[in-house]
Formats: sequence, structure tokens, C-alpha cells
Amino acid sequence: MFKPQAIYYEKDILTYPLGKELMQKYEEVPKFEIENHNNIEEMRKKENAEFPFLKRNLIIGTRKTHKYVENHKVSDYLVPYTSSGCTASCLYCYLVCNYNKCAYLRLFVNREQMLEKIIKTAEKADKELTFEIGSNSDLILENTITGNLVWTIENFSHTTQGKLTFPTKFDMVDDLLPLDHQGKVIVRMSVNPQEIIQKVEFGTSRLAGRIQAINKLKQAGYPLGILIAPVIFVDNWKELYGELIQTLAEKLSEEVKKDVFFEIIFMTYSYIHTKINEEAFPNAISLYDKEKMTGRGRGKYWYKEQLRKEGEIFFREKMKQYFPENQILYIV
Repeated sequence: MFKPQAIYYEKDILTYPLGKELMQKYEEVPKFEIENHNNIEEMRKKENAEFPFLKRNLIIGTRKTHKYVENHKVSDYLVPYTSSGCTASCLYCYLVCNYNKCAYLRLFVNREQMLEKIIKTAEKADKELTFEIGSNSDLILENTITGNLVWTIENFSHTTQGKLTFPTKFDMVDDLLPLDHQGKVIVRMSVNPQEIIQKVEFGTSRLAGRIQAINKLKQAGYPLGILIAPVIFVDNWKELYGELIQTLAEKLSEEVKKDVFFEIIFMTYSYIHTKINEEAFPNAISLYDKEKMTGRGRGKYWYKEQLRKEGEIFFREKMKQYFPENQILYIV
């Protein structure tokens, strides 16, 4: 269970029930009032080496930006929701690329306002819309602190239209199992070989726990997806990912395998990741490989086209072998 070393909070959170609840929950934790959760100057000035220590803080504010971004994968819209950032330290995290050292966990207490907008948008639409509410954080992790995901499912499940979806790398799903979700919440578990989880996805759940969580969620009736993501082309990647897919085929329940869908995403990386990881995690493996990667603008890298093609062929063959009836939504 995450316990912050300090809390930075905007004053107006005390006008919200969740804000009061969090301040009381962490009554003994040192607290510092801030003007804006987006600009905590003392944290921005910290050295890269202090990145892991910044993630021990908790920032509480209200979300001011509520702009939806169109999406054409699992969801119709990416929706700013109840948190941003994370307490884990995945070495490739795209939030680090976007926010630099500010990828610590920020909680937003105006959840009623955000969910009301989702519900109104869904009910006005002339088709069933799906809203991605977990693109900026991990809501399973956040739920252990706020209870927001339980609250969200309970308050969304009986609406007339719309669905919610989110990805996770955590296995703490027991609070979700007894909820009357009405099949309106699509949970997508992100998986990687255990060797990569251990070396790259610091602070997340083990592969065995994630698989067990998938089986539990299916038994509770949730629609499910699995992300094999991000695929990292380490030297023995074919061996590792072949074993991963075989493990999934062996350990997932028959109920899951009937209709689970897959998303396969190749890793992207950046100059910012490189600089932070070198100083914050000096003993960790290096994810940048100049022989395998090429620039894609603004200090970002992705794998070269030939390797990506080889990867797609490999994954399609392995998935056809072990999951011939299941849909791969995309490989990117």
C-alpha cells in the first residue's frame, strides 16, 4: 500500500468530499499548500537522480482541463479523468516523456464533474461511445488510494448509454469483483514477460498476478482485453515473447480465451527517458539501442521499420498458433 512521504495540495480541494477524505486519511503526512498542481517549481528543479524520490509524494488538486481527444482503437475518446502519473517507475513510461520529472501521482478530487460530462456526452450521442478513462494513469493503482474506480463503476453502470475502458499493470482487482458493472466497463490488462517486468516495469505487479487478475475479472463478468505492451526488442525477444504467449494460453481460463481481444504495441522511447534513467536508475538496463532504433522527431525514437515488420510477422504467427479465434485489434 502506497503511503506518501509528503502531500502537496491546492487549497480548494477542501471544498470537495474526496479532498477532505484524503486529507483526513493522510492526517499524519506532512502537507504543503501549492497554487497549481501543474507547476510545482521545487520539483521541476530537482536533479534527474531524484526522480524515484519525487514519486513518493502525492499531489492533490482539481482537474481544470476537460478536453476529449478522439481515438480510434478500443475507445472513441481519450478522457482526462481522476488521476495523472503513477507511483510505479516503468523505464519507458510515455508520461515521463510528456511531463519530464513531473510523472508523479496527481489526484483530482472533482470526480463528479468529470463523470457527469462523460455521462452527458454518452447520452447525447447517436451511437454507443466508449471512453478511455485511464490514458494518463493506472486506475487500479489509484483505486487503492481513492476508491475512485469503484465509485466510477457504481455511478456509471446504470446509465442509458456508453462504456468505459482503461488499461492496467496491477492485480489489485478484488474491490471490483462484486460490483454491478452491467458489462459497461472494459478492463485491459497490460502484460510483458516476467524478465522484462522485473527489469523494466519497476513497482508493478508480477505477470502471474496479472494473469490471475484477468481470470478473476472474467469470472465477475467484465469484458476484457490484453495488451502485449510495450514490446521491447531485447536480444532474446523471440524467446521471451514466445514463452509469454504460451504462458497466457496455458494460464488464462477457458472463459477468458473465448472472447478476449489483444492489442500489441511496440515500444517508443525518447531522449528524456535516456537522461532520467541514466541518473535515476544507473544500474538498470538501457532501452535505447541505436542499431535497432531510429528517430521519429522531437527527441523520440522507435524501432526501425524492418524490425517492426519482423515483429509483426512473429506476433501474428504466434497468436494464430495459440489464440486462433481471438481478435488482434492492431499491431503498432
